[in-house]
Amino acid sequence: MTFHRLVGSIGVAALCAAGAGGFPAPVAAQAPGAPSSDAWTLERHQELARTIRQQIGVPADWTPVRTPWGHPDLQGAWTSDGMHGVPRQRPAEFGNRMFLTDEEYAERAQAETATRVRANTTASGFGTSAGRDRAWRGEITFRLTSQIVAPADGQIPGVTPQAETRRATRDRGSFGAGPFDSPEDFTLYDRCITRGIVGGVLPVNYGNGNWILQTPDTFVISYEMVHDTRIIPVDGRPRLGSDIRQYLGDARGRWDGDTLVVETTNMTDRTSIGPNGNGLRHSEGMRLVEHFTMIADGVLLYDVTVHDPQTYTQPWTIAMPLVSPPGFMPLPYECHEGNNVVRGALGGDRKYNQAVAEARAKGLPLPPRSPSSFDAAPVD
Repeated sequence: MTFHRLVGSIGVAALCAAGAGGFPAPVAAQAPGAPSSDAWTLERHQELARTIRQQIGVPADWTPVRTPWGHPDLQGAWTSDGMHGVPRQRPAEFGNRMFLTDEEYAERAQAETATRVRANTTASGFGTSAGRDRAWRGEITFRLTSQIVAPADGQIPGVTPQAETRRATRDRGSFGAGPFDSPEDFTLYDRCITRGIVGGVLPVNYGNGNWILQTPDTFVISYEMVHDTRIIPVDGRPRLGSDIRQYLGDARGRWDGDTLVVETTNMTDRTSIGPNGNGLRHSEGMRLVEHFTMIADGVLLYDVTVHDPQTYTQPWTIAMPLVSPPGFMPLPYECHEGNNVVRGALGGDRKYNQAVAEARAKGLPLPPRSPSSFDAAPVD
């Protein structure tokens, strides 16, 4: 297995030159040569790859390492931690602009440097849920104004009336207020089953690593949190029948030049594309298109486009460079469906129901519904 390291030309010193004009002029909402519509395409992904490669100072003659069978070698340990400083949706002040100006970039780079220093030198940094991941941001500060790159305003599109009818307290699971009457009231993340494809990549407080392995006919990606693993054929074999549904769908990949294109269908309607798989659930008809392109040693550009007309008013795309800092590796994530979150929450709600019944019987005010008000009891 090849573990990629950051090239010396994109270290801290080179990045700090941004404020002095050491990077290309910021690119507007549409990269040069890209289509004028909001549609995200392979060509737009490849243009973004070229732009970011230029921004981080990769030599023009750089080429990716290849496997013995000729595909770009994407193998190794990767993390989305390098995107913690980039908001998911674009702040209004940036409008349709995809990249920071030199001045804006210098401000972000300074803040990111301070975060790296704190995470690596403060003892408490590794004692918090976020400490490990803040420490593995890598050496590169990226110029994207948001993780969402399409539509042009960097916002999640509105949802359809059909999707609004699907909203339920279960979409937030244990992050919501309940009620919790059965395991169905929890997300699959709460139950340690899956975070879904997109939820497995989006940077959250911790557990943002993944492993990539390759064979001549297969691309494998294994996510750190909830330890999902996708085995994606790249040899042209036929898809599963449309009546077979899976939490992570049925994925097929193909190489287009140095870019791996993965299309996934056959989803269920049990997952979401939000952080950790929380949020409004998508439809069974959702189709995801992902692109993977190595843009530098230790930098892999990833994007995913959500096509779900039953849920969103238009397709939308999240893009993020994944990084592989020296020494980084995902850790074991011991999580299973029998975890105490579901058991404890169900027990807590039963205890609350009992307290409500007792208050009514005595003619007293109903107790507040607060998780801190009652000790969670085991479920029989």
